[in-house]
Amino acid sequence: MIRTFKEIIESAKAKGPKTIAVAVAQDSEVLSAVNAAKKLGIAEAILVGDRGEIIKASEECGIDIGTYEVIDIKDKNEASRKAVEMVSGGKAHIVMKGIVDTAIVLKAVLDENIGLRTGNVLSHVAVFEVPGYDRLFYVTDPAMILAPNLIQKKQIVENVVQVANALGNDNPKVAVLAAVEKVNPKMQATLDAAELVKMNESGELKGCVVGGPFALDNAISVEAARHKGITHPVAGLADVLLVPFIEVGNVLYKSMVYYAGSKVAGVLVGAKAPVVMTSRADSDEAKLNSIAIAVLMAGK
Repeated sequence: MIRTFKEIIESAKAKGPKTIAVAVAQDSEVLSAVNAAKKLGIAEAILVGDRGEIIKASEECGIDIGTYEVIDIKDKNEASRKAVEMVSGGKAHIVMKGIVDTAIVLKAVLDENIGLRTGNVLSHVAVFEVPGYDRLFYVTDPAMILAPNLIQKKQIVENVVQVANALGNDNPKVAVLAAVEKVNPKMQATLDAAELVKMNESGELKGCVVGGPFALDNAISVEAARHKGITHPVAGLADVLLVPFIEVGNVLYKSMVYYAGSKVAGVLVGAKAPVVMTSRADSDEAKLNSIAIAVLMAGK
C-alpha cells in the first residue's frame, strides 16, 4: 500500500507515461506542472487552446513546447470539448483543466455525446500526507457536491474507493464524519452514516469498510476512540474521511494544508477517466502530485 507522495511519484513513473489532454492550456502554472511530469517520465501532454497564448505562457515559464502536440482552438468551450473528446477517443488518458472555468470543463466531461459519463456523480477526492501519520488520508467531497444526499454519499464512497485502490489500498477504512458519534434523529449526517454502514454490511456498498458516525478525533486517533469506548474496526484507523457537506470538506482541506503543513493532491472521479482540476492556490508540488495520482488511476 502506498503511504507517501514519494511512493506515488515512483509508482507513476513505473506505470507512465500516460497522456494528458489539457483543456485551454495557455496557463504557465499548468504548463510547468505538465512539463515537470514529462521530465519525470510520468506523463506526456497534448495542449489544446489558443496556440499564440500557449506559446506566450510557455515562454513565461521557460518551457520549450516544441516537443508537445498543440491543437489550436481559441474558443474555451470548444477547446474543453476537444480535450475531453481526445480522452473518450483513446488518444489521451487524463483530462486536465487549464485556464478555464471549472463549469466549462465539467459540461464537456458530462456531455452525453462525448462518452465519459458513468452514471455515478462526479466528486472530488483530496489526498493528504499528514506529518506524524503512517498513512495517506482521503478527504471527500471538499469541492464538488454542496450537500450530498444519501445516494450521492454512497456514490462518493464508491468513487473514493477507486482512488484508494489505485494507490494500493484494496479495502480502505471509511469514516463517515459528523459532529457526534451517536445517531441523532435531529442530525442528518448521523442518520446517513448509519444507513451507509448498513449498506456496507449488507454488501450493497463494497470494496471498503464503513464506520460511523464518527467525530474527527475518534476517526483518526486510536486513543480518542478508546476514550469514547468505540471499538469499530474503522475507529481511529480511518483512511477515508467522508464529510457531510462541502463547507466541512473545504475547511478540513485548508486546515490540513495551512495548519498541519500537509502535502496534498486532488483528482475528480466518477467519469470514465480521471480529471485533474488544480487551482492557482495549489503549490507546484500539489499539481505534480495530482497528475501522478491521475496517472495511477488511468486505464491502458
